Amino acid sequence: MLRIYPIALQLAADAARAADAIARKDPDLARQLRRASVSVPLNLAEGSQSRGRNRNARYSDALGSALETQACYDVAVAVAYVTEPGDEVRQRLNRVIGTLVNLTR
Repeated sequence: MLRIYPIALQLAADAARAADAIARKDPDLARQLRRASVSVPLNLAEGSQSRGRNRNARYSDALGSALETQACYDVAVAVAYVTEPGDEVRQRLNRVIGTLVNLTR
C-alpha cells in the first residue's frame, strides 16, 4: 500500500465534514465532494494490488478524483458555501495529488 493511503483516508474525512456544511446550500455539490474524496483511497487500494496498465489506470482514477475533490472545494469557496479549507487540508490534498502525478507519468 502506498504511504499516501492514510493521508487519502484523512482527506475523505476532511471532505465529509466540509460536505456537511456545503449540503445546507448545495446538496448536489456535497454529494459530488463525498463521492470524489472517497474514490481516492478506494482507487489507491485497488491499484496497490493491480499490475501493469491496470495499476496505472487505478492511480490515474485516484488522481482524477483528487483533482475533482480539489475543484469541489474551490467551487464551494468561490460561491461562499464554506470558507477556505485550512492549510493542513490543502497540504494533504497537494501531497496526494503530487504523489499521484509522479506515479502516473
